[in-house]
Amino acid sequence: MIYEVEGDIMLTRAQVIVNDVSVGDAMTRGLGRKLNERYPAMVEAYREWCEETNPEPGEIWFWEGTDNSQIVNLIISEGDEDPARIRRPDKIAVNRCLRRLALMVAEERFKSLAMPKIASGDFGLDWSEVRGMMDSQLSEVLGPIFVYVVDLEGQVASEPGM
Repeated sequence: MIYEVEGDIMLTRAQVIVNDVSVGDAMTRGLGRKLNERYPAMVEAYREWCEETNPEPGEIWFWEGTDNSQIVNLIISEGDEDPARIRRPDKIAVNRCLRRLALMVAEERFKSLAMPKIASGDFGLDWSEVRGMMDSQLSEVLGPIFVYVVDLEGQVASEPGM
């Protein structure tokens, strides 16, 4: 079940946080910035992985921290050499990422997910279209999915079932 919630995603009780990124993303905006501040090792590992594997939009990358934090990065757009430039998310890549996420949730038996309104931030896609893709691709996921539609710094969201 997908729940739209308001609060600080960094205070989630969900097992896994899902983030949207570009190829080689420096994670300096939005949730990426918060994750970068808390888990700089994740950002470094992600950039190294990108350099080694040259991933394509539509792929996903999983990271687990030493504190058992778990992050899934959905690669929704090409990267850019200029980190100040924002690339528009690719609809096909977003849909592929969501499909791969659903498979990963089943394979890894993740119990719950928390994510922002992926692919719909600055210069992003229309949220209603992305939400439709989520409903389509993630409808078979058994655990709750919490989509943080409003970011309220320092406020714990009401996450049903948690």
